[in-house]
Amino acid sequence: MAKKSGLGRGLGALLGETALEVGEASNDAPPRTLPVDEVVPNPDQPRKTFDDDELDELADSIRKNGILQPLVVRERGGSYQIIAGERRYQAAKRAGLEQVPVVVREVSDEEVLQLALIENLQRSDLNPLEAARGYRDLMEQNGLTQEEVGKILSKSRSAVANSLRLLDLPDEVQDMVARGELSAGHARAILSVSGDSARIALAHKVKDEGLSVRQTEILGPLFSVKDDGERPRRQPAPQSYKRAARTLRNKLSTKVSVRSVRGRNKIEIEFGDEQELAALVQRIVGE
Repeated sequence: MAKKSGLGRGLGALLGETALEVGEASNDAPPRTLPVDEVVPNPDQPRKTFDDDELDELADSIRKNGILQPLVVRERGGSYQIIAGERRYQAAKRAGLEQVPVVVREVSDEEVLQLALIENLQRSDLNPLEAARGYRDLMEQNGLTQEEVGKILSKSRSAVANSLRLLDLPDEVQDMVARGELSAGHARAILSVSGDSARIALAHKVKDEGLSVRQTEILGPLFSVKDDGERPRRQPAPQSYKRAARTLRNKLSTKVSVRSVRGRNKIEIEFGDEQELAALVQRIVGE
């Protein structure tokens, strides 16, 4: 039985009707200011990449006009974790702000990923791979089906399924999609090709020659190969890996993955800059 736990209530019900769009708060939770170093990113934020030029432009605007729309945060272990507004937070740090306006909300762990996904999808902020990984995480963390995820996010089941298929691409091709070198349409055409090596070769040809999606579809059969050495389908990570990653994410307040790669087990910890790296080291080794 899939867990519901309040999922599907929508941003308006969970954060207040106008909290995300104009930064207004309900009567019992007015906006307030917090030191920027007390605010931390959400480790499960679906959006992983931020355009440097856009962040610089926003930082310039913030220097001149301040932050017009408060961040939405929740209290978490002595700090305040971002639910919505990480782009404003990153730009505020670039602008040298010492304090940022926030609206504090009580939101459960099970609701945070949904809210972050909806916010980014509504603003078209996610690249196709970030959206696919967000759908996968929402399903795994809350025991949801593709159809249930579609209802929560106002997407069709087939749209969710097609997005999740992108995760079957070789890592090298996934990276090309994430960087915007290939569109989701290109990626789906490449998925029709058999064999990772053939998919990678076709992806590079599409990128190098600037081929359209239609041209990619036509070329696909020419790249299909019978590959007796095709890698077996990736096995899902053990539940113990997922539990360990979740515990480390909560402890370190950053994205952590525990996985096996070519027979070797790895723990991967993400950080944004040298300051965040130093803070992570301090959390791991202690004061």
